[in-house]
Amino acid sequence: MKVDINCDMGESFGAYKLGLDEEVIRYITSANIACGWHAGDPLVMDRTVRMAKDHGVGVGAHPSYPDLLGFGRRNMTCSAEEIRNYMVYQIGALRAFCDVHGAKLRHVKPHGNLYLTAVEDENTARAIAEGIVSFDSDLMYVGLAGSKGKLMTRIGVEVGLKVVLEAFPDRAYTADGTLVSRKHPGAVIKEPERVAERALKMARENKVIAIDGTEIHLEAETLCVHGDTPGAVNLVKQIRERLEKEGIEVKPM
Repeated sequence: MKVDINCDMGESFGAYKLGLDEEVIRYITSANIACGWHAGDPLVMDRTVRMAKDHGVGVGAHPSYPDLLGFGRRNMTCSAEEIRNYMVYQIGALRAFCDVHGAKLRHVKPHGNLYLTAVEDENTARAIAEGIVSFDSDLMYVGLAGSKGKLMTRIGVEVGLKVVLEAFPDRAYTADGTLVSRKHPGAVIKEPERVAERALKMARENKVIAIDGTEIHLEAETLCVHGDTPGAVNLVKQIRERLEKEGIEVKPM
Protein backbone atom coordinates (compact mmCIF):
# COMPACT_ATOMS: atom_id res chain seq x y z
CA MET A 1 0.00 0.00 0.00
CA LYS A 2 1.14 3.54 -0.67
CA VAL A 3 -0.16 7.06 -0.16
CA ASP A 4 0.98 10.64 -0.69
CA ILE A 5 0.97 13.34 2.01
CA ASN A 6 0.36 16.81 0.59
CA CYS A 7 0.42 20.19 2.31
CA ASP A 8 -0.57 23.71 1.27
CA MET A 9 2.59 25.80 1.35
CA GLY A 10 4.11 29.12 0.35
CA GLU A 11 1.25 31.02 1.97
CA SER A 12 3.34 33.73 3.58
CA PHE A 13 3.14 37.18 2.01
CA GLY A 14 5.59 40.07 2.19
CA ALA A 15 6.51 40.61 5.83
CA TYR A 16 3.81 38.23 7.03
CA LYS A 17 4.72 34.60 7.77
CA LEU A 18 2.05 31.90 7.70
CA GLY A 19 2.63 28.22 8.30
CA LEU A 20 5.63 26.18 9.35
CA ASP A 21 6.86 25.25 5.88
CA GLU A 22 10.51 24.74 6.78
CA GLU A 23 9.64 22.27 9.54
CA VAL A 24 6.72 20.47 7.86
CA ILE A 25 8.53 19.90 4.53
CA ARG A 26 10.55 17.07 6.10
CA TYR A 27 7.48 14.90 6.58
CA ILE A 28 5.40 15.45 3.42
CA THR A 29 5.80 14.19 -0.14
CA SER A 30 3.90 16.83 -2.16
CA ALA A 31 3.62 20.62 -1.76
CA ASN A 32 0.72 22.69 -3.10
CA ILE A 33 2.32 26.10 -3.53
CA ALA A 34 0.27 29.31 -3.46
CA CYS A 35 0.49 31.31 -6.68
CA GLY A 36 0.05 34.85 -5.36
CA TRP A 37 -3.73 35.28 -5.50
CA HIS A 38 -4.81 34.06 -2.06
CA ALA A 39 -1.31 34.09 -0.58
CA GLY A 40 2.33 33.99 -1.61
CA ASP A 41 4.40 36.41 -3.63
CA PRO A 42 7.36 36.05 -6.03
CA LEU A 43 9.92 35.79 -3.23
CA VAL A 44 7.86 33.23 -1.31
CA MET A 45 7.14 31.20 -4.46
CA ASP A 46 10.84 31.14 -5.36
CA ARG A 47 11.87 30.07 -1.87
CA THR A 48 9.17 27.39 -1.55
CA VAL A 49 9.87 25.78 -4.94
CA ARG A 50 13.57 25.64 -4.15
CA MET A 51 12.90 24.13 -0.73
CA ALA A 52 10.56 21.48 -2.15
CA LYS A 53 13.13 20.46 -4.75
CA ASP A 54 15.90 20.25 -2.14
CA HIS A 55 13.76 17.87 -0.05
CA GLY A 56 12.61 15.70 -2.95
CA VAL A 57 9.01 16.84 -2.51
CA GLY A 58 6.66 16.93 -5.51
CA VAL A 59 5.68 20.45 -6.58
CA GLY A 60 2.11 21.45 -7.39
CA ALA A 61 0.30 24.73 -8.09
CA HIS A 62 -2.37 25.90 -5.64
CA PRO A 63 -4.42 28.46 -7.63
CA SER A 64 -7.36 30.37 -6.18
CA TYR A 65 -9.90 33.07 -6.78
CA PRO A 66 -8.27 36.56 -6.90
CA ASP A 67 -8.97 37.13 -3.20
CA LEU A 68 -5.81 38.07 -1.33
CA LEU A 69 -7.70 39.92 1.42
CA GLY A 70 -10.03 36.97 2.05
CA PHE A 71 -7.36 34.26 1.68
CA GLY A 72 -9.38 32.76 -1.15
CA ARG A 73 -12.16 31.68 1.19
CA ARG A 74 -14.90 34.03 -0.02
CA ASN A 75 -17.56 33.41 -2.66
CA MET A 76 -16.85 35.04 -6.03
CA THR A 77 -19.00 35.09 -9.13
CA CYS A 78 -16.72 34.48 -12.11
CA SER A 79 -17.38 33.41 -15.68
CA ALA A 80 -15.97 30.16 -17.07
CA GLU A 81 -13.61 32.16 -19.27
CA GLU A 82 -12.29 34.06 -16.25
CA ILE A 83 -11.69 30.88 -14.26
CA ARG A 84 -9.91 29.16 -17.16
CA ASN A 85 -7.59 32.12 -17.53
CA TYR A 86 -7.08 32.39 -13.77
CA MET A 87 -5.78 28.81 -13.89
CA VAL A 88 -3.41 29.48 -16.79
CA TYR A 89 -2.09 32.67 -15.21
CA GLN A 90 -1.35 31.17 -11.80
CA ILE A 91 -0.05 27.80 -12.99
CA GLY A 92 2.18 29.60 -15.46
CA ALA A 93 3.63 31.79 -12.71
CA LEU A 94 4.57 28.80 -10.60
CA ARG A 95 5.90 26.88 -13.61
CA ALA A 96 8.29 29.78 -14.23
CA PHE A 97 9.88 29.29 -10.79
CA CYS A 98 10.01 25.54 -11.36
CA ASP A 99 11.90 26.15 -14.60
CA VAL A 100 14.35 28.47 -12.84
CA HIS A 101 15.16 25.80 -10.24
CA GLY A 102 15.00 22.76 -12.49
CA ALA A 103 11.97 21.37 -10.65
CA LYS A 104 9.10 19.54 -12.33
CA LEU A 105 5.57 20.90 -11.88
CA ARG A 106 3.54 17.76 -11.21
CA HIS A 107 0.02 18.64 -10.12
CA VAL A 108 -2.64 21.30 -9.59
CA LYS A 109 -4.91 21.57 -6.58
CA PRO A 110 -7.47 24.41 -6.46
CA HIS A 111 -7.50 26.38 -3.22
CA GLY A 112 -10.21 27.28 -0.74
CA ASN A 113 -13.58 28.36 -2.02
CA LEU A 114 -12.63 27.69 -5.63
CA TYR A 115 -12.10 24.03 -4.67
CA LEU A 116 -15.34 23.86 -2.67
CA THR A 117 -17.35 25.50 -5.46
CA ALA A 118 -15.96 23.00 -7.98
CA VAL A 119 -17.25 20.17 -5.79
CA GLU A 120 -20.82 21.41 -6.27
CA ASP A 121 -20.88 23.44 -9.50
CA GLU A 122 -20.29 21.82 -12.89
CA ASN A 123 -19.43 25.04 -14.72
CA THR A 124 -16.69 25.87 -12.20
CA ALA A 125 -15.35 22.32 -12.15
CA ARG A 126 -15.19 22.22 -15.95
CA ALA A 127 -13.56 25.65 -16.25
CA ILE A 128 -10.83 24.65 -13.79
CA ALA A 129 -10.16 21.36 -15.57
CA GLU A 130 -10.14 23.01 -19.01
CA GLY A 131 -7.73 25.68 -17.79
CA ILE A 132 -5.35 23.04 -16.49
CA VAL A 133 -5.48 20.82 -19.58
CA SER A 134 -5.03 23.80 -21.91
CA PHE A 135 -1.78 24.60 -20.11
CA ASP A 136 -0.41 21.07 -19.72
CA SER A 137 -2.45 17.89 -20.06
CA ASP A 138 0.23 15.91 -18.20
CA LEU A 139 -0.46 17.73 -14.93
CA MET A 140 -2.30 15.71 -12.30
CA TYR A 141 -5.54 17.19 -10.98
CA VAL A 142 -6.18 16.84 -7.24
CA GLY A 143 -9.86 16.46 -6.38
CA LEU A 144 -12.03 15.46 -3.44
CA ALA A 145 -12.27 11.77 -2.64
CA GLY A 146 -15.64 10.19 -1.86
CA SER A 147 -19.12 10.59 -3.29
CA LYS A 148 -19.03 14.40 -3.12
CA GLY A 149 -15.97 14.46 -5.35
CA LYS A 150 -17.57 12.56 -8.23
CA LEU A 151 -18.32 15.72 -10.22
CA MET A 152 -14.71 16.96 -10.13
CA THR A 153 -13.45 13.47 -10.96
CA ARG A 154 -15.81 12.91 -13.87
CA ILE A 155 -15.05 16.23 -15.50
CA GLY A 156 -11.32 15.91 -14.96
CA VAL A 157 -11.33 12.53 -16.66
CA GLU A 158 -13.55 13.81 -19.48
CA VAL A 159 -11.07 16.55 -20.42
CA GLY A 160 -8.13 14.14 -20.28
CA LEU A 161 -6.53 14.75 -16.89
CA LYS A 162 -5.26 12.18 -14.41
CA VAL A 163 -7.29 12.81 -11.25
CA VAL A 164 -5.71 12.13 -7.85
CA LEU A 165 -8.26 11.70 -5.06
CA GLU A 166 -7.66 13.56 -1.81
CA ALA A 167 -8.86 13.21 1.78
CA PHE A 168 -8.32 15.40 4.86
CA PRO A 169 -7.40 13.62 8.09
CA ASP A 170 -7.23 16.90 10.05
CA ARG A 171 -10.64 18.15 8.89
CA ALA A 172 -14.06 17.03 10.09
CA TYR A 173 -16.48 15.59 7.53
CA THR A 174 -20.26 15.89 7.34
CA ALA A 175 -22.37 12.77 6.81
CA ASP A 176 -22.70 13.54 3.08
CA GLY A 177 -18.91 13.62 2.61
CA THR A 178 -18.22 17.36 2.52
CA LEU A 179 -15.82 19.17 4.83
CA VAL A 180 -17.34 20.86 7.87
CA SER A 181 -17.11 24.63 7.46
CA ARG A 182 -14.25 26.26 9.34
CA LYS A 183 -16.87 28.57 10.88
CA HIS A 184 -18.07 25.67 13.06
CA PRO A 185 -16.35 24.34 16.20
CA GLY A 186 -14.48 21.10 15.61
CA ALA A 187 -14.00 21.69 11.88
CA VAL A 188 -10.22 21.44 12.27
CA ILE A 189 -8.94 18.46 14.28
CA LYS A 190 -5.82 19.33 16.25
CA GLU A 191 -5.00 16.23 18.32
CA PRO A 192 -2.02 14.48 16.63
CA GLU A 193 -2.93 10.97 17.77
CA ARG A 194 -6.50 11.32 16.56
CA VAL A 195 -5.44 12.75 13.21
CA ALA A 196 -2.85 10.00 12.71
CA GLU A 197 -5.50 7.37 13.42
CA ARG A 198 -7.86 8.98 10.89
CA ALA A 199 -5.06 9.07 8.30
CA LEU A 200 -4.39 5.37 8.83
CA LYS A 201 -8.09 4.52 8.46
CA MET A 202 -8.27 6.53 5.23
CA ALA A 203 -5.17 4.91 3.75
CA ARG A 204 -5.82 1.34 4.85
CA GLU A 205 -9.63 1.05 4.94
CA ASN A 206 -10.73 3.85 2.57
CA LYS A 207 -13.03 5.16 5.30
CA VAL A 208 -13.49 8.14 7.62
CA ILE A 209 -15.82 8.77 10.55
CA ALA A 210 -18.03 11.83 10.01
CA ILE A 211 -18.79 14.39 12.70
CA ASP A 212 -22.10 12.61 13.51
CA GLY A 213 -20.47 9.18 13.76
CA THR A 214 -21.40 8.03 10.25
CA GLU A 215 -18.76 5.91 8.50
CA ILE A 216 -18.05 7.27 5.02
CA HIS A 217 -16.34 5.40 2.19
CA LEU A 218 -13.66 7.25 0.22
CA GLU A 219 -10.68 6.08 -1.81
CA ALA A 220 -7.86 8.51 -1.11
CA GLU A 221 -4.56 8.51 -2.97
CA THR A 222 -3.24 11.60 -1.19
CA LEU A 223 -3.82 12.93 2.32
CA CYS A 224 -3.85 16.68 2.89
CA VAL A 225 -2.43 18.16 6.08
CA HIS A 226 -2.25 21.82 7.08
CA GLY A 227 0.94 23.47 8.23
CA ASP A 228 -0.74 26.46 9.87
CA THR A 229 -2.60 24.63 12.65
CA PRO A 230 -1.36 24.51 16.27
CA GLY A 231 1.16 21.71 16.68
CA ALA A 232 1.29 21.18 12.91
CA VAL A 233 4.82 19.77 12.85
CA ASN A 234 4.13 17.09 15.47
CA LEU A 235 0.81 16.32 13.79
CA VAL A 236 2.36 15.70 10.36
CA LYS A 237 5.28 13.81 11.88
CA GLN A 238 2.93 11.46 13.71
CA ILE A 239 0.86 10.84 10.58
CA ARG A 240 3.92 9.83 8.58
CA GLU A 241 5.40 7.69 11.34
CA ARG A 242 2.08 5.93 11.96
CA LEU A 243 1.56 5.15 8.27
CA GLU A 244 5.09 3.82 7.80
CA LYS A 245 4.90 1.79 11.01
CA GLU A 246 1.83 0.07 9.56
CA GLY A 247 3.68 -0.79 6.35
CA ILE A 248 2.16 1.93 4.16
CA GLU A 249 4.68 3.50 1.78
CA VAL A 250 4.60 7.30 1.74
CA LYS A 251 5.68 8.71 -1.63
CA PRO A 252 4.77 11.56 -4.02
CA MET A 253 1.60 11.27 -6.08
